[in-house]
Amino acid sequence: MIEMPPLRYAQVNGIRIGYYDAGPASDAPPMVLCHGWPELAFSWRHQIKALAESGIRVIAPDQRGYGATDRPDSVEDYDIEHLTGDLVGLLDHLKIDRAIFVGHDWGGFIVWQMPLRYLDRVAGVVGINTPHSDRAPVDPLQIYRKRFGEQMYIVQFQDPAREPDRIFAADVGKTFDFFMRKPMSRQPQPATPHETSTAGIGAAATTNLAFPQMVAGYDPARDRRPNILSEDEKQVFVEAFERSGFTGGINWYRNMTRNWERSLGLDHIVRVPSLMIMAENDPVLPPSAADGMERLIPDLEKYLVRNSGHWTQQEQPDEVSARLLEWRRRRFG
Repeated sequence: MIEMPPLRYAQVNGIRIGYYDAGPASDAPPMVLCHGWPELAFSWRHQIKALAESGIRVIAPDQRGYGATDRPDSVEDYDIEHLTGDLVGLLDHLKIDRAIFVGHDWGGFIVWQMPLRYLDRVAGVVGINTPHSDRAPVDPLQIYRKRFGEQMYIVQFQDPAREPDRIFAADVGKTFDFFMRKPMSRQPQPATPHETSTAGIGAAATTNLAFPQMVAGYDPARDRRPNILSEDEKQVFVEAFERSGFTGGINWYRNMTRNWERSLGLDHIVRVPSLMIMAENDPVLPPSAADGMERLIPDLEKYLVRNSGHWTQQEQPDEVSARLLEWRRRRFG
């Protein structure tokens, strides 16, 4: 198993953040790697090693609600203003003027927001699987309910009784057995032609997204999908989420309406060099979800990782690391 750099801590934006810092401190702009749900900075272990050994400074935090970082009680403490503010606070702590922000899954949504809110702190953006989109015409939760129904996981996550949190925490090992798998099919699974991505969700309506029920009824012994994680790697996630639970990360989803309301009037044009890395077989965020991003990002490159499902930087780590390194050197020296 890849050894992580020493865990460090910073008191920023009202919380203590645990983060990893690797590579030469003199390298600029550094790359800040932002994980998704349900993940950790450890999800970037391959990229941290590869980029740091190539002379690139890499910073990877456990984000608010996860791992070694604090978990505030209030749901509102997980809105997009707090999540982007944490990253700015981390830059301030490290005395870094600007950085390249790289995000996967929910981390992708955050990094696309960074140049909209803190343009002077952002040198570039890389989204992995998660596209950038304009503000939805209505509350995204209304769209999810209409398209996918009440069982769709993001809709279920709004449950004030927090039943999904308990389902995932009841057997953390089983939860990660369910999620951290490669897809069986090597064929692309695009959205149907009449569907377009909405607020970063591009899945087809035929995709079963009732994740709490799927986990509750899951039998790992009958799952033929290949594992992404070794047993040692899985144990890192299991131990972290047994300590933290899942509520902190799910609280990010509980702010979707709040984020949408408070984004009224925000200019959604991304005015920094950007790279969109797509995964061929991601059933939730397919490559088609990135269609039309050029309208919002004048300086955009796209790259497709074939034979990868949703956990792209862990499924195809060498290819993702190589692409990040090539783009970083070509665009920033």
